[in-house]
Amino acid sequence: MAAYVICRDTEEEVAAEYARITDVKDAKGYVGYDDFVSKSKLEQEVKLQDYSVSNRGLRPNLIGTPEQIADRIIAYEQVGLDLLLLQFSPQLEEMERFSKKVMPIVEEKRKALTATIY
Repeated sequence: MAAYVICRDTEEEVAAEYARITDVKDAKGYVGYDDFVSKSKLEQEVKLQDYSVSNRGLRPNLIGTPEQIADRIIAYEQVGLDLLLLQFSPQLEEMERFSKKVMPIVEEKRKALTATIY
């Protein structure tokens, strides 16, 4: 699954970054949106904010604090998802944040789940 990650320490910081990324006041960069929506046969409504990042990457909702994102990753794994294609911007800085803050929590949660199974 492709997903765009917004990870911040507080929900207020998350909201500010989400607003920055999805700011569509200047819709010049979205000229293809109307064309895409008018020709789409999707069963879901596509919002302009969904079009803010490629592959509608905000829909998987890997947006939040490290704990919230880790919980969502574990939930996806529990229903069988075994591959995430993650997007970050700026890429290096955000990948480092994800690897340092989210992945250790994911690993802890995986271990806890494994311990309860056995």
